[in-house]
Amino acid sequence: MALLELDSLSVGYGAIRAVREVSLCVAEGEIVTLIGANGAGKSTTLKAVSRLLKPSAGLIIFAGKEITRSAPDEVVREGIAHCPEGRQVLVRQSVRDNLELGGYVRRDRAGIADDIRRMFRLFPRLEERSRQSAGTLSGGEQQMLAIARALMSRPRLLLLDEPSLGLAPLIVREIFAIIRELNREGMTILLVEQNARLAMQHSRRTYVLEAGQVTISGPSAELIDDQRVRQAYLGE
Repeated sequence: MALLELDSLSVGYGAIRAVREVSLCVAEGEIVTLIGANGAGKSTTLKAVSRLLKPSAGLIIFAGKEITRSAPDEVVREGIAHCPEGRQVLVRQSVRDNLELGGYVRRDRAGIADDIRRMFRLFPRLEERSRQSAGTLSGGEQQMLAIARALMSRPRLLLLDEPSLGLAPLIVREIFAIIRELNREGMTILLVEQNARLAMQHSRRTYVLEAGQVTISGPSAELIDDQRVRQAYLGE
């Protein structure tokens, strides 16, 4: 059963249509990845799902409910969390404050405290730096904080936008190990990732976006051997 469905979704910036009639689905418990060149519409698609951008056409259906016109805070309450490209942590606030703000739609203070402790178990470095301002963290630590902050809303679906961007290979491996662990625990993830091979190795299914349209889709294990994908996105 699909947790997320996009039906002929289109999104524009003024007269420019960045996403054109994109249809895709993400089943509960899956990692699904979107790959494509810069400007293909990947981040725009995630922003439309989280309602940071208004679709010009099409439908967004989450857990059987249409959310195409929902406000961003309503989308969070429905169970979607967005970890944006560039991390966008609150640099002047402490690590703990960032985590608490991630649970802003919640009112269960005891549950929020429990989840902060869970984030510290999942990301031990964040506990070590809990009182530091987020701006003093390394890039990898900020990415961990961005993911942890998104998880504080207790989402059913996590939108991850370029989690490896600008990070050293060792940190990237650590981040993707955490992504695998989250998925093993039942988290459904829609992943946008510049490293196409890495994304496909960690996902069940892949959609390829070109100029705002889905041009190829299928099981990641099959597409990683597809000659078109290998030539265009894997450098082979």
